[in-house]
Amino acid sequence: MVTVDDVTAARARIAHGVRKTALIVSPALSKACGADVLLKLELSQVTCSFKARGALNAVLQVDPCTQLIVTASAGNHGRAVAWAAEQAGHRAVVFTPCSAPRTKIEPIVAHGAELRAQAANYEDAEQQAIVFANEHGATFISPYNHPHVIAGAGTIALELIEEDDAIDTIVVPIGGGGLISGIALAVKALRPAIRVIGVEVEASAAFTAARAAGRIVPIAVGPTIADGLGGNVEPETITWPFIRDLVDGIIVVREPDVLSAMRLLAGAEHVRAEGAAATALAGVLAARADFNARRVAVVLTGANIDPDVFARLIGRV
Repeated sequence: MVTVDDVTAARARIAHGVRKTALIVSPALSKACGADVLLKLELSQVTCSFKARGALNAVLQVDPCTQLIVTASAGNHGRAVAWAAEQAGHRAVVFTPCSAPRTKIEPIVAHGAELRAQAANYEDAEQQAIVFANEHGATFISPYNHPHVIAGAGTIALELIEEDDAIDTIVVPIGGGGLISGIALAVKALRPAIRVIGVEVEASAAFTAARAAGRIVPIAVGPTIADGLGGNVEPETITWPFIRDLVDGIIVVREPDVLSAMRLLAGAEHVRAEGAAATALAGVLAARADFNARRVAVVLTGANIDPDVFARLIGRV
């Protein structure tokens, strides 16, 4: 399992390659939410997503003799692995759904990775990638079910704790659970009084279902503008114990909630957040009473959304 020492080591390991992203107070969002709202701007991270942290931490620990790295992704992790592999001199193959946004898949190719975007959805891409990796003796780096990816993501928590010691709640979107696992394990080791709250979309609430069942169970996955969060997770994912034991609560939001959060971020802070990133704010807005008078850090995870799609969604065209 991953420990806070692994997170601390990851921070030193990746410091040369990733950015310490800004944490800003938003007066407009604070007023809307009835709480002090701070935005952790991971959408300004290298590769425009927090995924750079975990990807670089994992790639830097791959055996130098390894000829090939393989991953599956809805887009952001694939872009990050392609970038990290380029930095480290590894060849990478990235499997994505055929519907992955252009802004996520074009940089994969630009970083020199081989793109395979024929899968019907994320789950198919993941299965194709695992089979391919086994057949070719390659190293598979899961976007969530990997200790080094989780430790890299947890470095966000170290920055939050250092940047504002009055934070009492951290809100994180949940897809496969790698990000919230890393943040929760670091926070609960260093500042256990801080609440860690996850937010899932109704169309893909895998961990809400898991909490009800006491284990990971298959769910029906619907379409969502938070494409980075969609899909079932591996039944034996190492993220489940972290979410089960360390996360204080999970909020489920609807598609209109996510869209409203995207629009609010654009209007109040001129931030172009992809759907998955805006999901965290959507959770705070949907459950205002639970955050009343608190100091809340909202992790904005990525900005990889096609500009035309973003403009259409927020009503600019």
